[in-house]
Amino acid sequence: MGGAVSAGEDNDELIDNLKEAQYIRTELVEQAFRAIDRADYYLEEFKENAYKDLAWKHGNIHLSAPCIYSEVMEALDLQPGLSFLNLGSGTGYLSSMVGLILGPFGVNHGVELHSDVIEYAKQKLDFFIRTSESFDKFDFCEPSFVTGNCLEISPDCAQYDRVYCGAGVQKEHEEYMKNLLKVGGVLVMPLEEKLTKITRTGPSAWETKKILAVSFAPLIQPCHSESGKSRLVQLPPVAVRSLQDLARIAIRATIKKVIHQETVSKNGNGLKNTPRFKRRRVRRRRMETIVFLDKEVFASRISNPSDDNSCEDLEEERREEEKTPPETKPDPPVNFLRQKVLSLPLPDPLKYYLLYYREK
Repeated sequence: MGGAVSAGEDNDELIDNLKEAQYIRTELVEQAFRAIDRADYYLEEFKENAYKDLAWKHGNIHLSAPCIYSEVMEALDLQPGLSFLNLGSGTGYLSSMVGLILGPFGVNHGVELHSDVIEYAKQKLDFFIRTSESFDKFDFCEPSFVTGNCLEISPDCAQYDRVYCGAGVQKEHEEYMKNLLKVGGVLVMPLEEKLTKITRTGPSAWETKKILAVSFAPLIQPCHSESGKSRLVQLPPVAVRSLQDLARIAIRATIKKVIHQETVSKNGNGLKNTPRFKRRRVRRRRMETIVFLDKEVFASRISNPSDDNSCEDLEEERREEEKTPPETKPDPPVNFLRQKVLSLPLPDPLKYYLLYYREK
């Protein structure tokens, strides 16, 4: 499934294409997509395909096409502080993007059938937290993953504000999925070959909207144990944050406000976007054209409107190129939050705790 938009040369260009095609429509979703490089969730030997609008599967590891994830993120209508359940959480790519929007006081849980994929997702999550330049720009709701079949979730589990299922849901399991939602919650899932958004408007009231046609592998049915009983999946408890963790969140938020105020007073406005890398101007060249007429060959230079005064144009372009300094890549963005934390009069262990022990 995919192929709805052109491939990009990098993650930003892929997002540009998704925006142009109206798959990404809101600023929050755009920021989350730009913050996490899709290629980081690919195996090294397959990264050349990361920015194509195509699904990818290798063994049990699977990523849906970018256009699908875009529609899912938009349909979920995510907001800070909500609870989210990802059924078939896979690599954790979607859960991590969702976590950037939910913020530190949200809930972010995932259920994945394959234990090897859970380990892969944890490795990718750890890599993002330790190395991503985007991590310090957001207040992150770290996802928690459990192994099991999403059709065997314990009936006494908590309900969620937002639920997504990444496999085709059979009609007989529709009610089961709906019951995972709180009143006012949103469920997005492939149902009868359509990506479907269901909103719970009351204890027994629902609104259903078909988003687009999709093709997903169906949910795997539970395998019962030798005793004939199903293996119930226990979702992670909603953890109460420690006072130490709350203090870290508050200190980081205060420093970010100070940085923003300093930037506003210096620039007269908010944070400015880094200008996109500018491509070199391509010089026009004369083209000799050979025209084939039946079996005869007629060779001639065909005049082109751009050829008029071409010598003068080429000379002008040559002078412009001489004036233009050689292209250099923009300097990497400065992590002002890290700089501020490291300058605080605090013991080093406390500084690195405030930085989540990140490498950069």
